[in-house]
Amino acid sequence: MTRKEQILQMLETAPKDAFLRFALAKEWEKEGNDATALNIYRSLVNDQPEYVGTYYHLGKTLIRMERPQEAWKVFTRGMEVTKRLGEMHAMRELAGARLELGDEDDFA
Repeated sequence: MTRKEQILQMLETAPKDAFLRFALAKEWEKEGNDATALNIYRSLVNDQPEYVGTYYHLGKTLIRMERPQEAWKVFTRGMEVTKRLGEMHAMRELAGARLELGDEDDFA
């Protein structure tokens, strides 16, 4: 049984488990299926916005899909959440990723 199959099996009994959903998205990424990973990340951000690791990976997926403006917004939203939660390490990672993209004005 593959890692992805194991995750899918575990999700049958715990469909809202943030870690398992995140892990499944990572497996889809490894297979080169960014569209499916993107859908899982978006769902996770909407359902469990305090699972802060999602914002970075969602943003990076959007960058790979050549959607930098959306990525910038995701990083910004993630920074707001991490600041509110006091997750400074995650906030710095998101700020660095956003800085690499440039200013929001660069997308106008």
